[in-house]
Amino acid sequence: MDTLFLQIQPLLNPNVDVRAILPETIVAVTGILVMLYDSFAPRQRGVTTAISIIGLAISAYVLISMWTGTPQTSWNGMIANDNLRMSFSIVALLTTAVTILISSVWVEREKVPEGEYHALLLFATFGMMFMASGNDLVIMFLGLETLSIATYVMAGLRKSDLKSNESAMKYFILGSFASAFLLYGMALIYGATGATNITEIAAKIADPNFPALLLIGGAMLIIGFGFKVATVPFHVWTPDVYEGAPTPVTAFMAVGSKSAAFASFLRVFVLGFPLVAGAQASAYLHDAWITGLAVMGMLTILVGNVAAIVQDNVKRMLAYSSIAHAGYALVGFIGAGVAKTPEARDAAIASVAFYMLTYAVTNLGAFAIVTLLGQKNDRRTDFSDYNGIGFKSPVLAFTLALFMLSLFGLPLTAGFMGKVLVFRPALEAGNPLLTVVVVVAVLGSAISAYYYLRLIVVMFFRERTTDWLAPKIPVALGAVLLITIFGVLYFGIFSDGVIEKFSKTIKPVKTAQVK
Repeated sequence: MDTLFLQIQPLLNPNVDVRAILPETIVAVTGILVMLYDSFAPRQRGVTTAISIIGLAISAYVLISMWTGTPQTSWNGMIANDNLRMSFSIVALLTTAVTILISSVWVEREKVPEGEYHALLLFATFGMMFMASGNDLVIMFLGLETLSIATYVMAGLRKSDLKSNESAMKYFILGSFASAFLLYGMALIYGATGATNITEIAAKIADPNFPALLLIGGAMLIIGFGFKVATVPFHVWTPDVYEGAPTPVTAFMAVGSKSAAFASFLRVFVLGFPLVAGAQASAYLHDAWITGLAVMGMLTILVGNVAAIVQDNVKRMLAYSSIAHAGYALVGFIGAGVAKTPEARDAAIASVAFYMLTYAVTNLGAFAIVTLLGQKNDRRTDFSDYNGIGFKSPVLAFTLALFMLSLFGLPLTAGFMGKVLVFRPALEAGNPLLTVVVVVAVLGSAISAYYYLRLIVVMFFRERTTDWLAPKIPVALGAVLLITIFGVLYFGIFSDGVIEKFSKTIKPVKTAQVK
């Protein structure tokens, strides 16, 4: 009996609360239900889409209802329930729901197994949400690998297309190397501090057991996370993978995977590696990662924007654009790291979350139109394929132009407010290095005007030399365009209320029972 009690006792621990991971569990169960339906029930078009959307909506409702206003942890401090988790998980759920709607056109056109694809999307979302909620390095890594494995498969889901196969293979090989760096870095952090929990690491950072291991481990984490968010010089996989993967999968990787990686990146470095006054090891580590990310951010912005100029394929252009946008998000990231007060740090973290939300809304809308116009096997994704479509399909052309202007950062669009909010914390920090980073970011935004406006010029000021019929807009894709247009304009004009909700309670969490 004593042995049996010892085995059951952990399950009776009030800190082990299943409700704390209920949103993630709902997404995983939905994925299992989709697989079961696809395996045993008569396959009817749209059923797994409906199941997936309903599951994501329930998960979002449960996630929002769990928020009590006080940051807490459960599962012995491994799961955080705070605003950082809330905001990035909402971005993950929104991204997946919109991707499923975008994919309705592609799934039918390419004859892709609908159930398999939706199940993979849901399992990837499960991993994304655990990356956002994980307050422990182990949980983050498990979430990352769940996301990565599902994404590797989706990138090569178009089995008869050699480009898609090449895309999946490159992503898998390079992603495995990045995961190895990340895992080794986590092991070194554990060796230096004796902890994998973010709260405990932050408490022990002032006096680590082995300061050298701490620095090396932090550098390896930057390499691993740098690959996942596609920063220079760890970006080389991005253009080929984005071009070869199916367009809806490219949209999911460009938005969802990047947002989830930033959630873990922020929690580890900003909340786990704070600057402790009078602690030499903490000062060395803090200065090292701030300087390293500042240089990485500037290179990312410049390389992404300059390389995008010479691209003749819209998907490759958007790939390099996503690299540049990772650099812009890093500006707010670094602003959070050098913030002088907890309030300033919280606002900077919230600005990154808001930036990823605006980027998600804008980019998903752009990829929705690219999916519709691309035809089978994404044959029509070159700039020349967009010649003169402004006269053939003005609705699609004007909508795509709006998304391009938002990515550029035109005032009164979501992209403009996102950039203002991530640049502001860096300027307010009063750090000369960050001032230089912001100047480079503004210069990069100016450079980006060329390739964003180039697509608009092609659509409205170039003549078509071939016949082209404007495609009909399906109901699901029309809903996506309405949602994303509304988001671009709403977040561009009425962003104050959203950013205030994001920044209210993003704080380092203390271990407590989730009630």
